Amino acid sequence: MESKGTNKHLRRAEGNKRDEFYTELNVIENELKHYKDHFKGKVVYCNCDDPRVSNFFHFFSHNFERLGLKKLITTSYKSQNIDLFSQNDSESAIKLEYYGDKNNNRVPDIEEIGIVELKGDGDFRSKESVEILKEADIVVTNPPFSLFREYVSQLIEHKKKFLIIGNLNAITYKEIFSLIVANKIWLGASLDGRNVWFRIPDWYEKYHKIENGDKYAFVASTVWFTNLDYDKRKEDLILYKEYNEQEYPKYDNYDAINVNKTKDIPIDYDGKMGVPITFLNKFNPNQFEIIDGLNRYSILEGPTEKTRGKYLSQVNGKPIYVRIIIKKKKR
Repeated sequence: MESKGTNKHLRRAEGNKRDEFYTELNVIENELKHYKDHFKGKVVYCNCDDPRVSNFFHFFSHNFERLGLKKLITTSYKSQNIDLFSQNDSESAIKLEYYGDKNNNRVPDIEEIGIVELKGDGDFRSKESVEILKEADIVVTNPPFSLFREYVSQLIEHKKKFLIIGNLNAITYKEIFSLIVANKIWLGASLDGRNVWFRIPDWYEKYHKIENGDKYAFVASTVWFTNLDYDKRKEDLILYKEYNEQEYPKYDNYDAINVNKTKDIPIDYDGKMGVPITFLNKFNPNQFEIIDGLNRYSILEGPTEKTRGKYLSQVNGKPIYVRIIIKKKKR
């Protein structure tokens, strides 16, 4: 009979397997071009990456000198391949360390990459992986979607800079939204929450297409989350519409007007406004203040005695999907 500890380990392993989505190189390149100045002299850690298939490892190893990196570290979950160029299975998790090009061919050769077999399973929560995390300056990866809250919490706890892929709907988690309100995390520059294609393992039964023999699936509402600043984030959203009561009704149970599209935020309204979560793609912290998020209840407060039984993001009796409550900043 399996012990509770064994069952927990198996569930964790199965969760890691289900979360194997390999990010396309162009997705990484389109985002990283906004952060060139952040990486000089830094240790970059990709802690959810099988180097055989990880385009994060590919990007940073091939751009090591251009970015001025100090060191690149990647770790993979167990059952990956310790030999980058063979097809033999391995039950060992591995760590790769790369210090840059040594023979001036501008290519990360195998003899330039330090390969270390880890004692544990390589899970980002393991003591071994956390010790590696402490060494890192910036974490860049595509973490398991199902463990996103726990993953971000670890980065915040260890005060790390990061650039990670996640689902836009993660902002409805109190833990994530609280960080957004506190301006400790925000959305990246390139993805706007539409479908993004990811390569998936051959053993996945569900997929959307096969290209050059590889299986691909698209994931809706994909965005970057980061605490690295970039120029585009400080651009003002251009407003042009004027407020009127008919087009901008108030919520039934919350003192704010409803705005259905970010581009329709009225230029002449200074009170609280509820906007779609896609507003975060255009959010300039110098232009707007984020106050709360509404669904059935406040994202920050949850149900209270005052709001229990009321649907806060409701207009004329009709519930509306999550709204972010914002207010213009005085300048």
